[in-house]
Amino acid sequence: MGQVPTRERIVTAASRLFYGEGIRAVSMDAVAEKAGVTKRTLYYHFTSKDDLVAAYLDGRDQPNLTLFQQWFTAAEGGLADKVRSIFFQLGRSARHPKWKGCGFLRTTAELTNMPGHPAVTLAAAHKKKVEGWMQAIFEAKGLRGAPMLARQVALLMDGSFTAVMLHRDPTYMEIAGETAHALVSAALAAHEPSP
Repeated sequence: MGQVPTRERIVTAASRLFYGEGIRAVSMDAVAEKAGVTKRTLYYHFTSKDDLVAAYLDGRDQPNLTLFQQWFTAAEGGLADKVRSIFFQLGRSARHPKWKGCGFLRTTAELTNMPGHPAVTLAAAHKKKVEGWMQAIFEAKGLRGAPMLARQVALLMDGSFTAVMLHRDPTYMEIAGETAHALVSAALAAHEPSP
């Protein structure tokens, strides 16, 4: 097995530190130490901490979406059940002792006074990608108002992330999942022709 490329080692180390401790709490010295590189090597690959924070979120983008898609596909039942299962899987994840919430939302909260920051832009794009994926699923089922339904489900998801981070109670995700199930069920019922 080959050696892990230096840039990848740095991003992996930064990801663990940023997710575990927060963006502002982690110094570039700490990242270099965890990655086993010098600061000079770190700055060779990333010109600033901002670049490294953006790389951290960029590295979470596709894996997070893929995980949601896997949970959706693996779930039994109809469309509403599959949407609800994403929330229940998130609730399961939130019960893990190392769970610290949504890395995208936490990073954005830390950078709230920097709306043009590359990491904030990446976080917004990720959230839009998840919403767009749900919209495509709803449109494929022929549901009217698919964009609004996808946005409602996305709001439930992000709201439940926030509530669980605040209250440390994963049942908020499960309740949000039941609400998403009800919304999707209502949309499906409205789509079905009357007898």
